[in-house]
Amino acid sequence: MKKTNVQMVTLAVFITTFMSAIEGTIVSTAMPTIVSDLDGLAIMSWVVSVFLLMTAVSTPIYGKLADSIGRRPVFLFGIGIFVVGSALCGLSTNMVELIIFRAIQGLGSGAIQTAGATVLADMYPIDKRAKMLGLTSAFWGLASVIAPVLGGLIVQRLSWHWVFFINVPIGIIAFLIVQFFLHEEKSRGKLKIDLAGSLALVTLILAVMVLLQELESGFSWPEVLLALVAVAACWAFIKIERRADDPIIPFEILKNREFVGVNMLQLLVSGVVIGLEFYIPTWLQGINGLPATLAGFAVTPSALMWVFGSFLAGDLMGRWGSQKFFDAAIALLIAADLALVFFPTYTPFWCFCVASFFHGTGFGAMTTASQVQAQAVVKPTEVGVATSFNTLMKYLGQTMMMVCYGMVFNGVIASGLAKHPGLTSQMMNKIVSAAQAKTLPASSLAPLREILRSSMRGIYLLSLAALLLSLVFNHIYKGQKEQANRQ
Repeated sequence: MKKTNVQMVTLAVFITTFMSAIEGTIVSTAMPTIVSDLDGLAIMSWVVSVFLLMTAVSTPIYGKLADSIGRRPVFLFGIGIFVVGSALCGLSTNMVELIIFRAIQGLGSGAIQTAGATVLADMYPIDKRAKMLGLTSAFWGLASVIAPVLGGLIVQRLSWHWVFFINVPIGIIAFLIVQFFLHEEKSRGKLKIDLAGSLALVTLILAVMVLLQELESGFSWPEVLLALVAVAACWAFIKIERRADDPIIPFEILKNREFVGVNMLQLLVSGVVIGLEFYIPTWLQGINGLPATLAGFAVTPSALMWVFGSFLAGDLMGRWGSQKFFDAAIALLIAADLALVFFPTYTPFWCFCVASFFHGTGFGAMTTASQVQAQAVVKPTEVGVATSFNTLMKYLGQTMMMVCYGMVFNGVIASGLAKHPGLTSQMMNKIVSAAQAKTLPASSLAPLREILRSSMRGIYLLSLAALLLSLVFNHIYKGQKEQANRQ
């Protein structure tokens, strides 16, 4: 059998990371223009949350498939689905279509994230794995430097539809590299997919996400029904997994307290990054009146420092111990979030760059250390499941927080508009785009921007609560973490 070309396959992982990263940053930069064009401010958060939801739902399934039939077919499938989803997003003519096609993209992303990280774990020993994940983050940083300019130019010179089409040629290149240079055994074992457990897990996550979204309009019988569905799905999932011959999430892994603790921190912290990357460009375009190109640059320091934080994880975690290391990383995130909470309405652009600097360092350290440790504390045969579970926690946290952000954002805007009878939701759709804001009456700009600022403060207060909770949780698991580090 041919041997895997480690350098070329690593390049493919880097390319797919670049593809995913440039997608996220370009969409954030283009979102105000998309909202103004499709009149979809109220459901804006679903463009992100549905992508994250489908990624979160699919990662455990892909992790099991990667362990059962191999990394290569899962990786190829994920890249192919992501490319198709991107092309369909580019063809969208309304907000509902865009949300549906973003769900397809999410299904591809789940496979890419899981298979890519698992392939790196296969090819590199544990002492080099953190470095490779750091290099992967470097491609994320590179994409985030390029994406704001590229996204702004595409929006201003062409159309927002093209921010999705850009993934097509990149994905095709990555697909061809994996096809020709990644080689492995035909089968790693008998294929056993826990379909009943997968269905129960999908039902549970969907019910919880839709319930959180619907709570925005109050609690009534539909919400009660969704809550009952979530409880029933949770009960069914636990019962099925305990009896399954090859469960999608083996409960044996969950007996490892260190593994559970690290993944819970991943869940709590991961949602915070969405608030920064998604809402700051909206703030700068809607309140400061900056063009899309410049507004997107405010989150570039976060992506660049993510690389630095990733490399810190490989060095400092071994010397400090996990509890102290995670405390330091969370402290950086809290500092950045507090700044966003207390920024005045008209804050200079450079202030956002400073907050983004600290945010990227903290999150880069947290996400890399979490993934490496999650892989290190399980058996070699469970690395795929452990990787997918860690990825599940990351995207589940982001999905839940994104839905909660949408609830806060829409709630504050509705309350603000109610206090100003002359203002409408259509005006709010226009104010978030610097270009469209010029068509609004001059007298309406100040109150609209104050309402938008109030919604931003609510978002970052919610992020602060999640960070403080993660800090408390980190100390609860101090004993288990330090014991694992000594071993």
